[in-house]
Amino acid sequence: MKKLLLIGTNTVHTYNYLELVKDYFDAVLVITNEKREGIDTPVEIVDFKLTVKNIIRTPKQIREIITKFKPTIIHIHQANSVAFFSNLALGRGPKIPSVLTTWGSDILLVPSQSFLLKKMVKYNLRKANAITSDSVFMADEIKRIQPLSTPVLIANFGIGFTPPKHVVKEKIIYSNRLHKPLYRIDAIIEAYKKMKQHPSLQDWKLVIAAVGEETDNLKKIVQTAQIDGIEFVGWVDAETNAYWYAKSSFWVSIPTSDATSISLLEAMACGCIPIVSDLPANREWIKDAKNGSIVNDVTGDFLTAAMQQDFKNAAEINTQLIEEHGTKAANKAKFIALYDKLLN
Repeated sequence: MKKLLLIGTNTVHTYNYLELVKDYFDAVLVITNEKREGIDTPVEIVDFKLTVKNIIRTPKQIREIITKFKPTIIHIHQANSVAFFSNLALGRGPKIPSVLTTWGSDILLVPSQSFLLKKMVKYNLRKANAITSDSVFMADEIKRIQPLSTPVLIANFGIGFTPPKHVVKEKIIYSNRLHKPLYRIDAIIEAYKKMKQHPSLQDWKLVIAAVGEETDNLKKIVQTAQIDGIEFVGWVDAETNAYWYAKSSFWVSIPTSDATSISLLEAMACGCIPIVSDLPANREWIKDAKNGSIVNDVTGDFLTAAMQQDFKNAAEINTQLIEEHGTKAANKAKFIALYDKLLN
């Protein structure tokens, strides 16, 4: 009997992964930090906050859950405190194969925040029987932080929908990353302002989805500068998000740090031409001026520069890339092969 214990925070990514692999197992249990509506998989709640109290309490709780559930595979998401508490729990229990999936910030940001946090990440990487990453760049960074004798599996969770049909492309640039400093939505607005100064580009529109701590300030910037053609559509559901991808000609995302973004893959699948910051993970998918635009200077007129692309050719390249490497089926096969290897 194959039994999966999935350990991760209460985010859409954890449950997207659950949907990807759950039918491979006879039973699944999720350990997370908060209940989520609409989930029929059994869930146990623990506290993943990195406190002195939790260093004792949380591993004990996880250990008790493991003893009761008796999983054949443990899959941990993120090499932060989630993996740390889980590995402390596993240290005193039976030898159960464990997989660690890294998400980006846990490898690209957390180790640089303090010496102790870096030690924690290194410990988590050492303890895993298998590690997965959604980009070659992050896999290389994992090996730099903690040299490994086993390869890192490169796999993502795949796009979560079938691209809408019969939606006509319009002169729309779509942004749907969170309104946090990391994603530099203010720089996108400034670039759009520059683009609107070109007479031939006056009819283009910028649609900004999502919300966050900077939403009010971003709206104030647009209002104060009196920039026409920008629409804030707020937090959108999956169907509406897919509609905006399908309707938009370009998709823009210029964070300061990122692994492979599922939003990037979704945009590519829907025929958007990506405009992305110059990050190693983005360069694994986008070749500048071929199937998207790589932004080196986020203070420049980069939206105007992106307009010079061969739109039809770029869209065809992106469709093929997604079919080969970005679908759920392609990535599910990779994870199932990994489980088969560990179980056998």
